[in-house]
Amino acid sequence: MSPFWGYFSRRAQIGAHVNSETVRTDSGSKAIAVAIVEDLTEIREGIADLLDATAGFRCVGRYGSMEHALAAFAHHPADVALCDIQLPGIDGIEGIRRLKAAHPQTVFIVFSVYDDDERVFDALCAGASGYLLKKTPPERLLEALTDAAAGGGPMSPEIAQRVIKLFRKFAPQRSEVQLTPHEVRLLRLISEGHDYPSAADELSVATSTVVYHMRQIFQKLQVHSKSQAVAQALKAGLLR
Repeated sequence: MSPFWGYFSRRAQIGAHVNSETVRTDSGSKAIAVAIVEDLTEIREGIADLLDATAGFRCVGRYGSMEHALAAFAHHPADVALCDIQLPGIDGIEGIRRLKAAHPQTVFIVFSVYDDDERVFDALCAGASGYLLKKTPPERLLEALTDAAAGGGPMSPEIAQRVIKLFRKFAPQRSEVQLTPHEVRLLRLISEGHDYPSAADELSVATSTVVYHMRQIFQKLQVHSKSQAVAQALKAGLLR
C-alpha cells in the first residue's frame, strides 16, 4: 500500500477532518454528491470516508464494479463520479460511456494509475471531463472534485501535458489550399452523401456546373475521387 492510501486509512480511523483552509465551501451550499467506482476496497472506502468526513461533500455510492454502478446509479444520482478504468468485467472507459449516455448531468472523472496516451484519449472520448492519477494528494483530490462540480475539467499535470500533445497530434493541419466558399459548400454536400445531381439541386445549378467545380476541387487538393477529396478537406480543416 502506498503512503498516500495509508494516509487515507489513518484519516478514516481517527475521523480527522480536512483543514477548512484547504477546501472552502459555503455553509449554505449544497454538498457535492460523489460516486466512486473502484474495485480495490481499501481505496474505495478510504475515499468514501474522506468525503463523508469533509464538509461540502457526501458519498452517494461506492461501487466495486461498473456492473454494480450501472445497476444502481439511477437510484443514487451523483454530481461527480470518480472512476477507475482498470476494472473487472466492464472496464471503466466503456462504463463511463454507458453511464454518461444515461446520466448526462453527471461529471465523470477518471482516477487511475495509468497515464498512457491511448487510455487518456479513449477516456476523454468516452465522456470523461477530467483525469487524475492515483498519486494525487487528498487535498488536491477534493479541490478537483469541487472544480469538476463547478464545470471544470481537472487533470493531473502529467495528464494535461499529454492532452496538449494529443491535441497537437490530432488537430487539423493548416492547409495552403484555398477553396472558394462555393467549393466548400459543394464539398460539404458531397461529404453528407449527396451525389452530383442532388448536390446540383441543393445549389440550384446544373449538374455540369457541379462536375466542373469538383474537377477544380480535385486539382486543388491533388486527389482523384470524391472520397479522397472529402478526406483531404477534413484533414486540412476545410470542412469545419
